[in-house]
Amino acid sequence: MTFSLPEPDKQLSDPTTLLLDYLDYYRSVISGKVEGMSDPELRTSRLPSGWTLLELLKHLVHMEQRWLRWGFRGEQVEAPWGDWGPADRWHVGPEETAADLLAALHTGGEHTRAIVSGTPLSTVAAAGGRFPDDGTPRPTLGWILFHVLQEYARHAGHLDIVRELTDGATS
Repeated sequence: MTFSLPEPDKQLSDPTTLLLDYLDYYRSVISGKVEGMSDPELRTSRLPSGWTLLELLKHLVHMEQRWLRWGFRGEQVEAPWGDWGPADRWHVGPEETAADLLAALHTGGEHTRAIVSGTPLSTVAAAGGRFPDDGTPRPTLGWILFHVLQEYARHAGHLDIVRELTDGATS
């Protein structure tokens, strides 16, 4: 299993570029963990909690949208919690494929880059969408990007374990 993007340059110091490049890197890591697996492997849980690789992939697609488009921008998006099913857990329909979800993951990354371009990290999220205009402090763009990055890193670690349990792959 190989990843298409290397880890960002060790000399990189601009915070915005560092966050965006690491988000791209982790999307690449996630893609590498999913590639080469059969549909039954992607839809079968290896864990007591019951989630599958495909469900986690869909979660990441919706998580980034929830935080950047619906959250930071305050856009109205269709089904911001679309990764959750009727049993109050992650859900993937039989018609949803790894290829479609991977494409959505990378499209979400393009949206994130467009949102962040030219926007200071200190900019506060818009009211509406995820964050109501009720006086509750809304997060900054920098906080949101760091939160999304830690979600990707944490779930990439989960995928490392599940992939090893599935077919023994450790890289």
